[in-house]
Amino acid sequence: MAVFTPLSDAQVAEFLSHFDVGSLATLEGVAGGTENSPFFVTTDRRELVLTLFEQGEHEELPFFVELLDYRDEHRLPVPGPVHDREGVALHSLSGKPSLLFPRLPGRHPLSPSLEQCRVLGDTLGRMHVVSQHFPGHRPNPRDLNWLMAMHHRVLVYLSPEDQALMKDEVEIYQGVFGDAPPLPQGALHGDLFRDNTLFEGDRLGGIIDFYNGCTGDLLFDLAIVINDWASDADGRLDAERHDVILRAYQNRRPLTGPEREVWPTMLRMTALRYWLSRLLVVYVYPPAHDLTPHDPTQFHTILTARLTHGALPLPEASNA
Repeated sequence: MAVFTPLSDAQVAEFLSHFDVGSLATLEGVAGGTENSPFFVTTDRRELVLTLFEQGEHEELPFFVELLDYRDEHRLPVPGPVHDREGVALHSLSGKPSLLFPRLPGRHPLSPSLEQCRVLGDTLGRMHVVSQHFPGHRPNPRDLNWLMAMHHRVLVYLSPEDQALMKDEVEIYQGVFGDAPPLPQGALHGDLFRDNTLFEGDRLGGIIDFYNGCTGDLLFDLAIVINDWASDADGRLDAERHDVILRAYQNRRPLTGPEREVWPTMLRMTALRYWLSRLLVVYVYPPAHDLTPHDPTQFHTILTARLTHGALPLPEASNA
């Protein structure tokens, strides 16, 4: 169960009275979150999601509201937060920051079809084109600077071989990205795994969970997607899913020459980013609640597969 702060019907009914969304009919805790307390809220007029923020930097929440509002205004498939009658989205409920969202249709794709991959690539390309003009700024909290600062904290828990692997990789990333020309920048999702999308069949219902949102290299976002959506169980890239996502993406935003040059290294760096963050949760910063951390070995497997087999050739954009 992922509801850490329970709410009563009376609390939520009073909360909803500030919004033009109707009267509470049902309230249901959602057993799906890992950091926050989500609830499905049904009124006599619509279905909503209420989120209480349990962890993280609460002063950064206005950035996420602005980012979601911006993408919603540009007709991207994201849940723009519901604003109250005074135009305010961010509230406090039971002593926790809270946001109300429309409930989007669909389910997480466990094994994405090629059409789902195409739709995701197209949507991410659209999102990145729009996001290059977003005026907000929040530095990427999991970029190369974070890797350099944090990887030392897990080395004692690794085998000598994995210690050498991690240290060598971080040194390589410093050389590649330190000398690379500036890459295209914009607002990122920052965590666009399959379980942060909702599909009804092959139709995208929406992209959710923007709380790793930040600004930085657009290529970083794309590499996260490829490592999750196009990797097989052994970590190797599936050529069909890989090419479908990247062709659809580049129909919206073709990759630049510098992006193409550093692409294989970016795939490795984003794999190490998740290997390291999951190691930190297991060994250094255990979750505040009784939750099972994600297995770090998944991204160790992906990283070693990228090193062993390399990146696949980047396909060209094609409107066919």
